Amino acid sequence: MKPLFCPAYLPSVAYFAWILQQEKVFFCNETSYQKQTYRNRTEIYGANGKLRLTIPIRHTHSEKKTLDGNVQIAYDMDWQKQHWKSICTAYRSSPYFEFYEADFAPHYEKPTPSLFNFNLKLIQLVMDLIEAPFTYEIVAMDPSVFEHKEELMNPKRRSIVNFENYTQVFSPKFGFISNLSSIDLLFNLGPNTATYLKNTLKEKN
Repeated sequence: MKPLFCPAYLPSVAYFAWILQQEKVFFCNETSYQKQTYRNRTEIYGANGKLRLTIPIRHTHSEKKTLDGNVQIAYDMDWQKQHWKSICTAYRSSPYFEFYEADFAPHYEKPTPSLFNFNLKLIQLVMDLIEAPFTYEIVAMDPSVFEHKEELMNPKRRSIVNFENYTQVFSPKFGFISNLSSIDLLFNLGPNTATYLKNTLKEKN
């Protein structure tokens, strides 16, 4: 069975470690949207500890379940400005934030209607920045071929990986927090991000 992914918002370290293991990544926009998952939320290391950032979505009144590919982002409030301000506050003093700031900022300046597409663009960006091979295809859901990696989308599910500690901006105050958004890794480790992810894979295997 081939693993099937749904794009998450600035995915966790474990999520990217899985992706890095694949020769080709299969995304599906036909799976049912699940609330309270990493589809529209991510976790970073803020000045007061773990900080959750959530993208608001437009809710439909249909009795049918919404497919991931049909979920629309809500822009009634300026969540982009709030998220970007939180990211800047959290990582402005990290070693590599200034190197990647210009790459992320444009994604928080203009609306992208589709949550699926917005998340996919950010995943592509992170893979480009860590110079990791990344080939993907958007496929139909076929249970005989694909196994949906839904556990990677569940904030309540504990990872079985023992993540190696790395220096985080606020770790002197709160200690090491594992498996946060991939940007925590990127802004703190920079070019060593891919190596860390590969070592995480070895630990998992």
